[in-house]
Amino acid sequence: MNTEKIKVKTENGQTLDVVVFSKRAEAIQVVLGEGVHSVKCTLTPTRNGLAYAGAVMGREIVYERSRSQVEADLAIRNPATPKPRPR
Repeated sequence: MNTEKIKVKTENGQTLDVVVFSKRAEAIQVVLGEGVHSVKCTLTPTRNGLAYAGAVMGREIVYERSRSQVEADLAIRNPATPKPRPR
């Protein structure tokens, strides 16, 4: 099984590689850390839709991709199955 990883920025400008737990256009759930010390965080789109932001343990993390870019990524990864043709 391939795990998808994305890069997020913290408040201090550091970049972290986090594992994607679930990805939808409305929200992205990520897991920070490994093992018993892992923490889940939900990233939601910002008001202008240019990034996803969330807070974990009082710290803010930001995924700098727009909602439309994430929707395009989802469309590429999970193409819709073609509908049957009418007879």
